[in-house]
Amino acid sequence: MAKAPTPPPAAAEAPAPAPKRSKKLLILLIAAVAIVALLAAVVVGLLLMKKSQSADAETEEAPAVATVDLNKPPTFVPLDPFVVNLAPAEGERYLQVVMALRVTDAKTGENLKAFMPEIRHQINLLLSSKLPSELSTMEGREALAEEIVRRTNGVLGTPAAKTGDGKATTPTGPIQAVLFNSFIIQ
Repeated sequence: MAKAPTPPPAAAEAPAPAPKRSKKLLILLIAAVAIVALLAAVVVGLLLMKKSQSADAETEEAPAVATVDLNKPPTFVPLDPFVVNLAPAEGERYLQVVMALRVTDAKTGENLKAFMPEIRHQINLLLSSKLPSELSTMEGREALAEEIVRRTNGVLGTPAAKTGDGKATTPTGPIQAVLFNSFIIQ
C-alpha cells in the first residue's frame, strides 16, 4: 500500500510569508507617511521664515519719519549766487543758481565762513561739469544736491563713505542738505 505522498514542507509554510510581507509593507507605509510629514513640516517652516523675512524687509524699507525739534531750529547758511557755463556738449548754455546749506548747528554755520572759498570752488567745478539735460529733471537736481553735500563735507574733512558697490553715500557730516532757492538754465 502506497502511502499518499506528504506535501513538501515548503508548501505547508506558504501562508507564513504573507504576514512577513504585510509587516514589511506596513513598515514601508509608516516610513513613507513619516517622510511626507517631515517634508510638509520643512515646507511650512520655510514659508513662515520667508514671510517673516519679507515682513522685516518691509519694516526696514519704510522711511523713517523725521522729527523736528522745535526748541532747536535748523541753521541755514546762504551762499552767494552761482553763474556758470554748463558743459558745451549740448550748446552754449549757462546755469544761475542760488542755494543755501543746512548745517548741524549755528556754530558750524559760523565756522563754515573760513572754508567758503574752497567750498565755492568745489561747487563751481561741479556745476560747470554738468550738461543741461542732466539738470533739467528733478532727479538730476536731487543728485546734484547730494553731490554738493558730499563734496562740501569732504572739504570740511568728512569724506563720503563707500557702499558695497563702490558708490559714495551721503556722509553724516556737518552739511546735512543743499536747498535750491533759484535754479535757472538758459
